[in-house]
Amino acid sequence: MLRLNLTLLVSVIASALYLVNVQYESRRLYNEIERAQNEARKLEIENERLQVEKRAQATSARVEKVAREQLRMRPATPAITQYVTLKGAAKEAAP
Repeated sequence: MLRLNLTLLVSVIASALYLVNVQYESRRLYNEIERAQNEARKLEIENERLQVEKRAQATSARVEKVAREQLRMRPATPAITQYVTLKGAAKEAAP
């Protein structure tokens, strides 16, 4: 009888320790999931902000301003347009 009681006591202690370990692991994994979800929310917000900034940077008025000021470009006019033709291409094009 004593041997059975000791076996049962060891089994109860082992299962109690296992239960504590499982609860600890469960809490740790829950915290990790929460952390990952928070990071995902932050990344979604950052992505939305970058998309808005991208749309703002790509407006035609801004592109024209950057082209004019930083790249020193100007609108094409007939006075500054040069047409280049290939000498042999004109003969080949007209059969």
